[in-house]
This record gives sequence, structure tokens and C-alpha cells, in this order.
Amino acid sequence: MCTISWKKGKVNLEKENLSRSYRSHSQGRLYVVGIGPGNTSLLTLKAQKIIEESQVIIGYSTYIRLIDDLIKDKEVISYGMTQEVERAKYAIKRALSGDNVSLISGGDPGVYGMAGVVLQLLDKEEDRIKIEIIPGVTAASSCAALLGAPLMHDFVVISLSDILTDSKLIEQRIELAARGDFVIVFYNPKSKKRVRPLKRAWEILMKYRSGNTIVGIVR
Repeated sequence: MCTISWKKGKVNLEKENLSRSYRSHSQGRLYVVGIGPGNTSLLTLKAQKIIEESQVIIGYSTYIRLIDDLIKDKEVISYGMTQEVERAKYAIKRALSGDNVSLISGGDPGVYGMAGVVLQLLDKEEDRIKIEIIPGVTAASSCAALLGAPLMHDFVVISLSDILTDSKLIEQRIELAARGDFVIVFYNPKSKKRVRPLKRAWEILMKYRSGNTIVGIVR
């Protein structure tokens, strides 16, 4: 484990604890907790311990339901989809007020999860809280295990969600990954309203892959 002390433009690493400090006298602590791909059997012991020790649990309503058995005696605040910034801001606010808070993230919080949102917001925060990021099992590794298709000899993970990333940039990344002959893992392949990115991914890949290339789909 290591402690990360943050200054703009510079990161210093010290052995001890994976946490980041921000200026203030608050005793609250914020945990960004990865709960894995949805099966509670894949929840890490560390994540379970942190959730059980936290006073406040904050997260997307679907993720909250997945850990319902662990949080029956907690203060729970749930949010809808696409409210990542609101969740993170409120979690920071509660930690600054002195609470120990678990901000729940699906999979691993550092892989398309809540860790990036929180750290970006804390860059602008003058007060101090302790933050610890609790890693979780990400969908790429859990799905690869389920399919019996280990991610060997390099692979690429690309999100097809164009909510925060321009679609042209996504297509460029797919093109480069296909040309490089990588195993490719697609996150967020489609939704009810968003189907074109997956169709474009297929069109690009078919320029470089044969029609009998194996594809695994995991829900």
C-alpha cells in the first residue's frame, strides 16, 4: 500500500496507505469503493469491511441494491443514472462534515468508475479530507474468466459511450486497436437510445478481422 500526497503538477508516493490528503481539520474520511461486476461473491473482503465500517453510503441506486444486506443499518443516499458529479459532490460534503463515507462504484472505481470524478473535484477543494480508493473486480477480467478467454498478450478496453467522449475519437481508438491486432473489450456497448456506436465499431473491425472472429457477449 502507499500514500499519495497531491500537489498540482506533482504526485509524491510514500509507503503506508493508498490515500490522498486535502487541507482542513475534518476527521471525516471518504472511501471510493469498487463492488465488482454485480455478484456479491466477487466483492473483496476489504470492500466489505469498509462498507460495514462507514456511517454513510452513497451511490447509484442499482449498485446500492446489490449490497443491500450490508447496509441495512446505514444512512443511505441513492442517485439515478448520469448523476455521477452530484454523487461525488455530496460524498465530499459529508466527509468534510466529519462522516466516514463510502461512495459506491461498480466494478473497479478507477476503471470508468467514480474515482476520477472525485479526484477532479478534490483538485478544486481547499479543505482537507482523507480519501482511500478501494479497488474492485472490473468487468473486463470477470467477463474474460466467465468466457474462458484470458486477456493475454496485451488487450485494449474501449468505452462506446459517447456521452463524455466524442464519437469520432471513439472510432479513431477502435481503428487503432483493430490495426494493432489487440484483443478488444468494449464497455457500454449500447443502450435503448444509443445503438450507432456499436454498429460503427463492427464496421471498423470488419476491415481488419475475419468474419469468423470469436465474439463474447456478457450481460
